Amino acid sequence: MSRIIFSTESGADLPKDLVEKHQIQVVPMHVIMDGKDYLDGELPVEDVFDYHSRTKKIPSTTATNIHEYHELFTKIRKDFPNSIIIHIGYTSKASASFQSALIAAEDFEDLFLIDALNVTGGLAAIVMYAVTLLEEEPSISHVHLMEKIESVVPKTRLAFLPGSLDFLRSGGRVSNVAYIGGVLLKIKPCIELVEGKLVSTRKYRGSMSIVAEKLMRDYLNQYDIDRKQLYLIYSIGLDESIKRRMDEIGKEAGFETITWMQAGAMISTHAGPGGFGIAGVEC
Repeated sequence: MSRIIFSTESGADLPKDLVEKHQIQVVPMHVIMDGKDYLDGELPVEDVFDYHSRTKKIPSTTATNIHEYHELFTKIRKDFPNSIIIHIGYTSKASASFQSALIAAEDFEDLFLIDALNVTGGLAAIVMYAVTLLEEEPSISHVHLMEKIESVVPKTRLAFLPGSLDFLRSGGRVSNVAYIGGVLLKIKPCIELVEGKLVSTRKYRGSMSIVAEKLMRDYLNQYDIDRKQLYLIYSIGLDESIKRRMDEIGKEAGFETITWMQAGAMISTHAGPGGFGIAGVEC
């Protein structure tokens, strides 16, 4: 029976310990600063924030290219001969990465791709669902496994509060008028993935400690998330007291496992410092 190997992009923000434990193959996306191309996952997030502080601009981000996917799949074939590769990719609605993976995959057999229609913790939740399912049912066929993974894609929920409107304004995602109003009124937009697209679904008013709790409770009331696992995402700068409070709420809600994930350089380029997010899979 062929071994099944999972791959994904750095935009999943999977913690290194989970990547290593489950031998998940991760290909980097890109961050461009001062005309230089940096690999997401290798670039310190602090450098992104320093760049914005110095220039009042945010770095640009680019997709993984066809050549990089070809190298990834070739390496997997070398390291795991006769394996079946299932690539669970960053949403095709917000990046060209998935299209590049599709083109590269044409040169390989026993290689299958799933568009997760999600990013960061949402993408990670789908990858880890797949990993857990395979561990629980090691004899499952890749066809059945893919069917189950694809079935949870539309049930995977991600909600995120950017830490700073400065980064959204610098990236052209909010107007100056909206930025000024947001700063004065302490308004923070909630960003969710809707059919694979990043959409501002609601607005919260107040300090991050207040709005993070509001988001957490609204999210848990709106979605019937499987209580086995909850993913909480933060970008550097989120206060530790907020993280502790979110842990408390998660435990009170009955989650067996709560996994914290740090947003990498690419995601932090859009979220800014001190952002907070939640991801999970509905029952």
